[in-house]
Amino acid sequence: MTENRGPLAGVTVLDLTEFIFGPYATQTLGDLGADVVKIEGPDGDRQRHSAKHATNADMGSVFMALNRNKRSVTLDLKTEEGRERLRAMIPGAHVFIHNIRADAAARLGFSYEDLVKLNPSLIYVHCVGYGSDGPYAGRQAFDDLVQAASGATDLLTRVDGNEEMRLLPSYFADKVSGLHATYAVLAALFHRERTGEGQFVEVPMFESFTHFLLAEHLYGATFEPTKSHVGHTPALAADRKPLKTKDGHIAMQPYSRAIAAKFLELGGIPNFYENERFAKAPPRERVGIYYEMLREAAMTHTTEEWLKLGEENRVPIMRANTLDEVLTDPHLRAVGFFEMREHPTEGTWRAMKPPIRFSKTPSSIRRDPPRPGADNDTI
Repeated sequence: MTENRGPLAGVTVLDLTEFIFGPYATQTLGDLGADVVKIEGPDGDRQRHSAKHATNADMGSVFMALNRNKRSVTLDLKTEEGRERLRAMIPGAHVFIHNIRADAAARLGFSYEDLVKLNPSLIYVHCVGYGSDGPYAGRQAFDDLVQAASGATDLLTRVDGNEEMRLLPSYFADKVSGLHATYAVLAALFHRERTGEGQFVEVPMFESFTHFLLAEHLYGATFEPTKSHVGHTPALAADRKPLKTKDGHIAMQPYSRAIAAKFLELGGIPNFYENERFAKAPPRERVGIYYEMLREAAMTHTTEEWLKLGEENRVPIMRANTLDEVLTDPHLRAVGFFEMREHPTEGTWRAMKPPIRFSKTPSSIRRDPPRPGADNDTI
């Protein structure tokens, strides 16, 4: 096992989360060096059986991607024996994190008030769907539901004119909320380090994702009275998309008139703003002509040629990868982003390297995702 010198080495996290929101947060804590003990029911995290698997059905691909650097203990918390075993672990923990409904946790004897008696300095983190002081408190929350409530399902309608509300094709709300949970734990640990105090921390998914989503999209409603519409105009531009090259696609960021003109010049269209096709067009048609000419210019070179031209001329250009091409991206390959590892039961698997670099306390992958209860005996 890789030596643990991460910044959270010595921190013990008892993790009773499942699905994506909580496990994404606790894996990040594990990557940073925390000893994350995953507490699962006898049948394991329900995410285990999601998506494709290689050998064992309880080691699905999404579970594998979210549960490295953890140890697994299976406990039946419906029994007094299981509850007693978990209670015995509380005094030695720094963080207790779960996504169990508050009333259910209280019935089991694992509310904050219950556990702080066993460990006064415990950081108790509750990952919830909606803040406990609002009318949605206690309702079920999944990524689809939170995307819908936050306004995310209205974004694509503003881009392509299709009035049908649609989900963004990734579990954005889960993962973004997981990052909110991560920084919440770090901040609480910092307070504990300075004062010795633990505390109760609530991380509501709806509020966390809406906070993330509206950073730019609050837009005109930032002010009262509202100055214009909600929704960030540049971000929602229909033509804000990759450009096709001779052999693939690129993304180009024209953050100024000069950059846009330089790109078009490199694509064989010099002096764009004086070009008759653009300059003599009615003002209402110029935006469409501009994007049309960007597409024409992009087709004059290959993707690799554009990357070289962009670097030489300080024009922000990057290849637009398909999901499959990301696996062989030359930069990700050079930095070792995908680490091929041998799992004791699942064979070769592709792990994504922790992206943050520390010069003194490096993060690392020390443990492969565990089978259910793999660490019962040692813990």
